[in-house]
Amino acid sequence: MEEVQESQTQSIDQDQNEVITESSAFVKGEPPQESNPPKVDSEVEILHEKVTKQIIKEGHGQKPMKYSTCFFHYRAWTESTQHKFEDTWEEQRPIEMVLGKEKKEMTGLAIGVANMKAGERALLRVGWVLGYGEEGSFSFPNVPPMADLIYEVELIGFDETKEGKARSDMTVEERIGAADRRKMDGNDLFKEEKLEEAMQQYEMAIAYMGDDFMFQLFGKYRDMALSVKNPCHLNMAACLIKLNRFDEAIGQCSIVLSEDENNVKALFRRGKAKAALGQTDGAREDFLKARKYAPEDKAIAKELRLLAEQDKALYQKQKEIYKGIFGPRPEPKPKQSNLLILIWQWLLSIFHRLIVLFKRERQKSD
Repeated sequence: MEEVQESQTQSIDQDQNEVITESSAFVKGEPPQESNPPKVDSEVEILHEKVTKQIIKEGHGQKPMKYSTCFFHYRAWTESTQHKFEDTWEEQRPIEMVLGKEKKEMTGLAIGVANMKAGERALLRVGWVLGYGEEGSFSFPNVPPMADLIYEVELIGFDETKEGKARSDMTVEERIGAADRRKMDGNDLFKEEKLEEAMQQYEMAIAYMGDDFMFQLFGKYRDMALSVKNPCHLNMAACLIKLNRFDEAIGQCSIVLSEDENNVKALFRRGKAKAALGQTDGAREDFLKARKYAPEDKAIAKELRLLAEQDKALYQKQKEIYKGIFGPRPEPKPKQSNLLILIWQWLLSIFHRLIVLFKRERQKSD
């Protein structure tokens, strides 16, 4: 059973095998849903006679070389009508392209991607000659003839390989091996407190283990793939918790729990994220289930103890509040009477007694 660790270095799966790594980068992010191309004020960069670029968000690192396998999202519009004809963010699946081996209609898009850095988001304008051409496309996507194009593109990541081998051309072992190298690179970056860079490597590994790929696997190959994929999701969650991105951390842990409902690390880290969001009941449920499979784990016991202390403090606070609301009613203070009224009342009482005495004496004399 995996032991849940509290320290930074121990919370990441360790792998001491020496592996030669390829240079890569990967980032995550989705721009707001837009029906029209975004307005960009940055400087226009001419990449080609028919291709220009404006940066929306800066990237980092190097630009991909020829035959690099690039992963990116994009939205596409026809410039004349502003009609959006494609949006890969809606499908939640990035496009994979080997630079230099792209389809003819993506020539202009490929020129733009080749001039972007990992994590960069840009607005590209592509002339129809480097797009869908003189005839356009009447199937999917539907693009009219001689239509100039506008792309909003985010380069998610890329792998530099000499042979330009796409994931679909790799064997199962090659894809799992490539993902495992990304995972180990991420672990090294995590130890150096480079959390964003570490997440980029984990995301790259997860991209190699896409749903379409996992769906085809069974038996030992599926187990091999999960032994790489699940730790990447868990390590992503560890990074996200440190960055206070708790909702995203919960999502990463839930992906693992959908495959392995008793995974102690996933339960523990999801519990920590829920506790940070104030979801104490859900956090306690996760911690108790984790303790069932790791009863001696001190980190789990500590988190349950913290929840119990928070509940006690909250109870005391509520008790004080309710005491003030429902406590005994204070005794009303007597009103101070006017002195003149009291004197007048006293004189009337004396006068009344004198009259009574006078009547009695008169009755006796009669």
